[in-house]
Amino acid sequence: MTHAISVHDRYAEADIKAFYEAGFWRPEGLSALLDGQAEARGGKVFVSDGTSELTYADLRDQALALAGGLAGLGVGHGDRVAVQLPNWTEFFAVAAAVSRLGAVLVPIMPIYRAEEVGYVLRHSGAKAAVTCREFKGFDHLAMFTALREDCPDLAAIVAVRGDGDVRLDDLYRPGAELGPAPSPDDGFLIVYTSGTTARPKGCFHTLNTVRASAAAIARSVGYGEDDVQFGPSPVTHSTGLATSFLLPLLTGAASHLMEAWDPAEAWQRIAKYGCTAAVTATPFLQMLMGAYDPDRHDAASLRLWVCAGSPIPGSVVRRAGEQFAGCRVLSLYGRSENFLTTMCTLDDAPDRSATSDGSAIAGASVTIVDELGEEVPRGTQGDITYRGPSHMLEYYRDPEQTAALFTADGRSRSGDLGVMDADGYVRVTGRLKDIVIRGGLNISARELEELLVEHPRVAAVAVVGMPDERLGERVCAYVVPAGEPPSLADLTDYLRSKDVATPKLPERLELLDELPMTATGKVRKHVLRDDVRRKVTPK
Repeated sequence: MTHAISVHDRYAEADIKAFYEAGFWRPEGLSALLDGQAEARGGKVFVSDGTSELTYADLRDQALALAGGLAGLGVGHGDRVAVQLPNWTEFFAVAAAVSRLGAVLVPIMPIYRAEEVGYVLRHSGAKAAVTCREFKGFDHLAMFTALREDCPDLAAIVAVRGDGDVRLDDLYRPGAELGPAPSPDDGFLIVYTSGTTARPKGCFHTLNTVRASAAAIARSVGYGEDDVQFGPSPVTHSTGLATSFLLPLLTGAASHLMEAWDPAEAWQRIAKYGCTAAVTATPFLQMLMGAYDPDRHDAASLRLWVCAGSPIPGSVVRRAGEQFAGCRVLSLYGRSENFLTTMCTLDDAPDRSATSDGSAIAGASVTIVDELGEEVPRGTQGDITYRGPSHMLEYYRDPEQTAALFTADGRSRSGDLGVMDADGYVRVTGRLKDIVIRGGLNISARELEELLVEHPRVAAVAVVGMPDERLGERVCAYVVPAGEPPSLADLTDYLRSKDVATPKLPERLELLDELPMTATGKVRKHVLRDDVRRKVTPK
């Protein structure tokens, strides 16, 4: 096992005590939580995906049996298990089994290909990987098999819904002897996120740090056992994991997963399964509203839609209120380092979601600071910082970037710019991080730039986000040609050859004689963002 810091290294003993006393952290682990729900409501369907379903008792039994099979593959306490699956019920069983062994779940979104997946496998030192045989025409198992040669720690690859050297269906070992259940303060999750650097960073969480956010959301929206969570967000992403898995599990609710997003199909699923709530990036709601036909679609079951990932345009909140009279739209701002930073609650005035991204939830403290880490006056833009029970322990295997997160008084910088009003409500106004947020997916500009600059017809390149009504942003590449100018297709074909995921590909190309630079040689990206904004904004 590679050494990682403990909860006592990250949090002061007084904070740990306070979190437990206030109930933000709890002593029971995931297996104990699942046991309790299985005893209380064993026959209730907990999760469905349109083709399969698991009751609470099914999930408990499968998780224990699968833990025995994974243990037989050599997976133990502290080992990392990478999981790249679509929104299928099997993901929940695998996650619960991994947790029962005290191993660490490393989820990977299905859109990622060899470059991203290989990095995560190597960096995490994953001992086992669980993936599908095929999804959307792509052979995930073949990709993992090819990557195995460069991943010396990877001892086993498990295939779901298909044949492979190890099949998930063959791994269930009912009655297998398992060791003691792990502490909820042990390592539970490493979720990788792209930020300012070319390589993703692994946010290393305990069960308690993730559960604190899910429980806070539940309290803020009056979530209970009668709710049915609608889950189009990938469960292998922080949003989907916290809100489609932990949120309903904590409250005895149900969860319905959607493996491939289609707004027309989404309306059918919502009606069929009686979905009451969702937490997604804003574009999901915008596309759902665009597809809504009151003569064909039934929105009666929906009571709540929480938008995260990017600020909600006020027009979206107002239009949603008009279209779906019984559904409240709330805003949430978070990041993989601490999941939930601010949110609007049912107790807030309805227009708060149109004008802010909410305020800090009980137990957490959010402030806006300057470059020196000093709090700025209300109404002044600065870096949004967080302190509270949801913060990760570290960037896995990266003590330097972990240390760089914190201000002198121990607040975690987000790198996102925001303004706090007199009542404590925050509005995200921009970001220090050089990323493009496309439909809730963070895309590292630097990652693309470092690949594109190797293209023989590219002398210099800068990648920025361009506004998009449906997805929030799309990728635009500004290129200084080397000789004959490349076409957009030239660049996207080249990036595909480097196994870059399709949603990350540039969707607009602008050619320049030279990039706008500062006196110190830095690209003036705000100039490029303003330029493309003018070009794509309707007159």
